[in-house]
Parts: sequence; C-alpha cells; structure tokens
Amino acid sequence: MKRSISIIALLLVILVQSCDNNKAVHSEHKEETKDVLYTCPMHPEIVRNKPGNCPICGMALVEKKSDGLKVNDIKLEYLLKPTNEFVLSTIPVSTIREKEEEIEVEALGSIAYDTRQVESISARVSGRVEKLYIRYRYQKINKGDRIMDIYSPELLTAQQNLLFLLKNDEGNNPLIEAAKEKLLLLGMSKSQLRDVIQTGKPSTTIAVYSNYSGHVHDAISPVVMNNTNSDMRDIALLTEELSLKEGMYVQKGQSVFTIFNPNKAWAILNIYGENQSLIKKGNSVRIVPETAPSQDFRAKIDFIEPFYKKGSKTLSSRVYFDNSSLKIPIGSQVKAIIFGTTKDAFWLPKESVLSLGIDKIAFLKKDEGFIAKKVIVGISHKNHIQILSGLSKQDSVAINAQFLMDSESFIKSKN
Repeated sequence: MKRSISIIALLLVILVQSCDNNKAVHSEHKEETKDVLYTCPMHPEIVRNKPGNCPICGMALVEKKSDGLKVNDIKLEYLLKPTNEFVLSTIPVSTIREKEEEIEVEALGSIAYDTRQVESISARVSGRVEKLYIRYRYQKINKGDRIMDIYSPELLTAQQNLLFLLKNDEGNNPLIEAAKEKLLLLGMSKSQLRDVIQTGKPSTTIAVYSNYSGHVHDAISPVVMNNTNSDMRDIALLTEELSLKEGMYVQKGQSVFTIFNPNKAWAILNIYGENQSLIKKGNSVRIVPETAPSQDFRAKIDFIEPFYKKGSKTLSSRVYFDNSSLKIPIGSQVKAIIFGTTKDAFWLPKESVLSLGIDKIAFLKKDEGFIAKKVIVGISHKNHIQILSGLSKQDSVAINAQFLMDSESFIKSKN
C-alpha cells in the first residue's frame, strides 16, 4: 500500500514538472512567433501587420514597439486634454535665433524731375512781348539762349534818365552809377547797357536771356492756373502750344516760363506697409529702368516722405541720381531692389509657424507634448520668418508646425 502511494506521488511530481516545461516552451514559441505590427506616428489607431502608408495622412507606417512602460508613465492629465489644445509628439524642435539679416525688398516706381533743379524765368519789367524765340512746350534751351524781346515804357524811361545824366551831369558819378544799376536790375544785360552808352540812344526793346538749361514748360497756362496743385504737376494735361504769344503783355514779377532740368532726376519708389519699417535713409538700391533694363544703376535712398498720399497705401521714397548720361525718359517706370539690414531681429524657420487665417501659431514644447501658441510675425525672408512677439529665446517650438495638425483639426491657440 505504501509503495503504491509513493509511486502515485512520484507520478504527480513528474506531471507537474512536465506541465511547467510545456508552459515555458509554449511561451518561448509564442514569443518567437509573435507577429510584427506597424502603426502611424500621427494616427496610432491605424495598426497593420505589414509595412505601408497611413490611409489618413499618407505617412509611412513604422514598427510598433512595446517598451514595457506602464500606463502611468504618461500623465493622465495629458491624455484627458482636448486634442485641439495639446498634442503628444516627439518631433524635433527649434528655438528663436537672434541675428542680423541682410534683406532685399522689391519696389516699383517712376522717374520724375528733381524739383530742386526747377527754375523760373520771370518778367523783371511790365511790357509787351515784341518777339518770342521759344515756339513750343518742352523745347530744349541752354543757359544764355535768347528767349524774347520786351518793349517796356519803364525800361525806356530809365535809359533816357541815364543818357540825360551822361550828357548834362557827367561828373555826378554816384547818380550815374545808380542809374546804371537800376537798368541792370530791370533785366538789361551789361552788353546792352554798354551799347546804349556808346550809341547814346535808348533801346526800344530789351532782350531776355535764359539763366538756366533744360526743358521749357508753360508757367502762365490758363489750364494750369485753374487746376489744383496735383493737376498742376500733371504735364500730360497740357497741350503742346504755349500760352504766351507775341503781342501779349506781361506784368513785373510774373513767372513766364518754368525750366526743368532732365539731367537731374528722381526715382520715386513706392514702399508697401509690411516693408516700411525695413527701409531707411541711406539704404543701397538697384534700379532697373523699364525702357532700358540693361542700364540698371546703383544709388541710395535719399528721402522718405513722412505721409501717405491721398488714396494710396504706400510711402514714397526718393532716389536722386544723375540722368545726364543715362537719359532715362521722365515718367518712365522702374523696378528696384532695396538692400536693407534687420538688427536685433528674432527668426524661426518658416515651417515652424502655421497660419490660421488672421492668426499665426507655433507649437510650444511642454513636457511630453506641444501646445499651440499665438505669435506676431514680421517679414518673411528666404527660409525664415521674423517673430515680433509671443515667444522668448528660451522657448522651444516644433520645427514643423504643419506636421502636428491634420486637415480636420481645429487648433485652439493660447496668447
């Protein structure tokens, strides 16, 4: 009996050991034959038993690994946050870089007369135009050219007074010199005055000469006088015919002609709002005339007008240049590239900032995930975008903001 019990006990021990061995072998076999699974980094609910692409976002599936971490390794508060406020991800991050950046701003503009070179020819005496030597508007004249002959009773009387003094009071030098000076102030040239003294006869007309070189513009046109200041500068509104005719009278001090010098010109460039803070006086600029692209030239910004013109959203900047050799037609269009420098500016890669329409956001790194943060941006230059506010130099943001948002997400940003 005892022997039978011993045999039964031995058999039970052998049976238990055999079961344990079978479990170990089965476990090892199960571990060896375990299937490899693949999932999407953005959509973990997508699980496949072979490589491929995510049916939602198209990303390549990666091998799903089990690192044995317990659920409490990820804080529950993160899992319970709304998906439009907090994103779990381990993508690379970037930080703000403060650097001086060389920028290029494109602008359009036109060529205009340099108004500092505009001169006026006025009548020094009242009288009648006996002879007019300028026949049409925009006629080219040079300094010293004869413009017109004027008959003036005032000038004739002044000549007769001088001749009377020379004949009857020749020793009265102070009075004679005063009479000569008066004739010169009334517009008579020294050569004309010398002729009058030598011949002893007064000249019935006085020749008016130009003291300037340039293009002649009408200064007494009724069309001009009846328009506003803005219309007065629009030369295209005027006809080719001069308003001043032979036989007409002019008044002392009246502006008869205006002389514009085409050899001195402005390039007036229009600067849009987003670039206005970048343009400073002294910035180098490359100007390409539309009429002669091969005649591009370098200059500098000389003046920025401190106001907006009526109906315009651009500021005008002026570039002074010598047009004597370039001969660019006044009024022609130009393209320009303005070279500037941003100092103490903060930059991020363009991909780090996402546009939500009016607002711009970046994904700020926080613990195991990212939160959307509203940022104020400036200009975009090459592959970087300027950050004006919303982030500090210590903040880390996702290097690719679009990667953290699928097409159906609605991001809620924090200021």
